[in-house]
Amino acid sequence: MNHRHIIAILRGIRTDEAVPVCTALVEAGITLIEVPLNSPNAVGSIEAAAKALGNRAEIGAGTVLTPEDVRAVAGAGGTFIVSPDTNAAVIAETVRLGLKSYPGVFSPSDAFAAIRAGATGLKFFPAEVLGAKGIKAMKAVLPPALPLYAVGGANPDNFGDFFAAGCSGFGLGTYLFKPDMSAEDVAARAALAVAAYDKGNQG
Repeated sequence: MNHRHIIAILRGIRTDEAVPVCTALVEAGITLIEVPLNSPNAVGSIEAAAKALGNRAEIGAGTVLTPEDVRAVAGAGGTFIVSPDTNAAVIAETVRLGLKSYPGVFSPSDAFAAIRAGATGLKFFPAEVLGAKGIKAMKAVLPPALPLYAVGGANPDNFGDFFAAGCSGFGLGTYLFKPDMSAEDVAARAALAVAAYDKGNQG
């Protein structure tokens, strides 16, 4: 399954919203979807979305803080783990269970600790503080093939800057989704993000 490197972050989503919103995202071309665990009944939402869309998308969890959380997500059918920090125990459990690991990093020390623990890719967070220049400076010393995601301040208006800095993709939160937003509104925003991603990724 090929995916655009856009992770939709559905913080605050309710379980009854999960399948309609995730379906709207998938149909717009965003097939990596994260439900942060500080959302209501997050594991239930992951399970519902994974059952409905598992053959068309990857459903994962964000704000994952413990190995126990990782196990709960895996049990619900989640396929990737996003954490706000570089927690070696969380990364190790994610790898052990065969899930993909995207820990949050802010410094070269964070980045290499995550890499040594087995991270699949790195989430530069908050990207608006690091900026494209900060990420570009770190990219120079990181493994060239390692996917880098700009999260926290990335939006279609600045995708080009982050692509130029060496990022593979983005995590989009409130730009794409806020609680009680209709699936139609999410679809419209997702379409704009996909268009900007495709334009910036042509090179």
